[in-house]
Amino acid sequence: MGDQEGNAEWGWGKGLPVVRRNLLTVGGISLCLEGSWWRQKAPASPGFSPSLPRLQRNPGPSSTMWLLLTLSFLLASSAQDGDKLLEGDECAPHSQPWQVALYERGRFNCGASLISPHWVLSAAHCQTRFMRVRLGEHNLRKRDGPEQLRTASRVIPHPRYEARSHRHDIMLLRLVQPARLTPQVRPVVLPTRCPHTGEACVVSGWGLVSHIEPGTTRSPQSQVSLPDTLHCANISIISDTSCDKSYPGRLTNTMVCAGAEGRGAESCEGDSGGPLVCGGVLQGIVSWGDVPCDNTTKPGVYTKVCHYLKWIRETMKRN
Repeated sequence: MGDQEGNAEWGWGKGLPVVRRNLLTVGGISLCLEGSWWRQKAPASPGFSPSLPRLQRNPGPSSTMWLLLTLSFLLASSAQDGDKLLEGDECAPHSQPWQVALYERGRFNCGASLISPHWVLSAAHCQTRFMRVRLGEHNLRKRDGPEQLRTASRVIPHPRYEARSHRHDIMLLRLVQPARLTPQVRPVVLPTRCPHTGEACVVSGWGLVSHIEPGTTRSPQSQVSLPDTLHCANISIISDTSCDKSYPGRLTNTMVCAGAEGRGAESCEGDSGGPLVCGGVLQGIVSWGDVPCDNTTKPGVYTKVCHYLKWIRETMKRN
């Protein structure tokens, strides 16, 4: 039945990450506007009792209203800032054993990566007050054995994180009880170098999808559904010069861009904090990009992990 720590909180809810199979995805729990900068979060659904064998989802009228509002806002938006979108297919189960789901009061909030038995790495903008860490997940509505639930004793965003500019969008979480390493729960390797332009990578996450039939264009009428399973997309590193043309004056040397040729970012709202893995090495953390996600050719922007190795190691050592 998987590991549970203390009073387990399992549930469906908040960050509804965004993934598409030629798809649109949306996520989060509250809509926060700051001028032209915004971060959307999705409606909470009722929680889940750990004694039940499956996650239960039964959104009420309030959840439905928020979800419709959220989708309308995304589809109507012009280029603003938010977390990006993921296009791809269902990952082979447990093929990304470092993938973590972060929960807040039983509601999904963000993705993250296991980097050691005691430590998880995510985006600073994913920080919430009550965080739970779910490891070994593939289908968020089923428990098939490898799942482990942990609490965080320390949540440490980068001290220079800036929400408006997305600078230093990185955060460490220390687990109260270390992860039990198994074939389905394994740390990802940290980089020894920065990523190269054109390098092949995989971005992964859970989330709402808008299915678009082959040969048709994306539109607000696209069917939207909420996948239960982790999705993966194959993308590649975009050169700084090319990415700067998409986001003039807004990139720093601690950010890296990635996407698929002609299709844009491939990651979106709710995939925030999740891993960008290149050759088995964690090179990026899903951070921000263009909105609406399904209607852009701009790449996604990721926190460049190689620039934070000293901070990661020193923080882990001190805590």
